Amino acid sequence: MKLRPSPPLWALLGIRLEGFVPAAVLPLTLTMVLFLGPLTQLAVESPRGLFHDVKAGLTDCQSWSKRVKDLKWLRNHVVAPLTEEFVFRACIIPMLVPCTGPTSAIFISPLFFGVAHFHHIIEQLRFGQDTVFDILICAAFQFTYTSVFGVYTAFIFIRTGHLVGPVLCHSFCNRMGFPAIGSVLEHPQKSLILLFYQLGVLLFFILLFPFTDPTFYGMSPVCSLLLTPRSACT
Repeated sequence: MKLRPSPPLWALLGIRLEGFVPAAVLPLTLTMVLFLGPLTQLAVESPRGLFHDVKAGLTDCQSWSKRVKDLKWLRNHVVAPLTEEFVFRACIIPMLVPCTGPTSAIFISPLFFGVAHFHHIIEQLRFGQDTVFDILICAAFQFTYTSVFGVYTAFIFIRTGHLVGPVLCHSFCNRMGFPAIGSVLEHPQKSLILLFYQLGVLLFFILLFPFTDPTFYGMSPVCSLLLTPRSACT
């Protein structure tokens, strides 16, 4: 902070107004594209249609009232995305970037995020839900996918300079859960759903850099901590 000019603390934490709307819309849209396969499966299995269910879920006041009173729903869709993204992205990344550079920070910060989920091991051992081997395999799998997800949201945070994108993506992913590939292989419309799985992944990688182009969001405050812009910041 003493060596070079720096933006305000709130901006470094990704809480700012400049570019807020695209920061809220584009990363979430990109994540929904990645989940094109699971969303297609939901649409196929919905008797009234996916869009009808989404519309009903957004406009039904009684349904929202039940959700707000449901502590598990609040934890998964509001509290966890806000607190975890604030700690593991907004607080950790600005400290890592000046030391490691943005690209390394994208891959280092999720390791803390992945390890932070190891408390589930204690929970499962305490209640004796599975064998120790099964619990360790489950923990390794959870560490892997939470770290991969952390790389993605760290990338979004650095490229956009906003916290809102990672929070919304986190909430959406918690809502969707890990794609149930096994159920797709036994589905009557397997070919159609698998096609959209592949299409979603392909479009995701095509749109990843264009949708996170820093020019949409203004200069990323985190990148201003560097003496010279590097890779992920440009």
